[in-house]
Amino acid sequence: MANLFDIFIKSIFIDNMVFAYFLGMCSFLAVSKTVKTSVGLGTAVIFVMTITVPVNYLLENYLLKAGALSWLGPQFADLNLDFLSFIIFIAVIASMVQLVEMIIEKYSPTLYTTLGIFLPLIAVNCAILGGSLFMQERDYRTVWEATSFGLGSGIGWFLAIVGMAAIREKIRYSNVPKPLKGLGITFIVTGLMGIAFMSFMGIKL
Repeated sequence: MANLFDIFIKSIFIDNMVFAYFLGMCSFLAVSKTVKTSVGLGTAVIFVMTITVPVNYLLENYLLKAGALSWLGPQFADLNLDFLSFIIFIAVIASMVQLVEMIIEKYSPTLYTTLGIFLPLIAVNCAILGGSLFMQERDYRTVWEATSFGLGSGIGWFLAIVGMAAIREKIRYSNVPKPLKGLGITFIVTGLMGIAFMSFMGIKL
């Protein structure tokens, strides 16, 4: 249980997808103009990442890895489908994003309209795919560790985009130099937030 908590906290603060690896920056910069839309997209990312990372973990360990198909019989023990990882991972992510899109369209049409093209773009959000690839690289021992990592990474991305949106709403009323207005000041704030999140690297887990 302690190990799951360590993975969860580390994925939120230390290995934050935005501030540690700068993944998912396209939607992060484009949607973080208002807190309301950021909360909607951030919640969708949490859901997608929490589902896709453990599902891809199971597919990796019981279908794709070398010897993963040994449960079908000894004749499949040497089969290696690792080369299909990218295709399978993206297919799972696209399926989950389609499900989220249908749910939001049904229960919150306003949010669906506000998010616009950025909702289906979650399917190609590098933070989502990055979660599955980091899971693959770190070789977690159980599906619960993979789930903890997926949930933590989603929450980390959620905190990043909502925090940025709150700052950008305040910046509108600030005296920002004309050349830095818009994306200029946003890049500067993102860099400063990234430096602030580096302080969490001192946490001993």
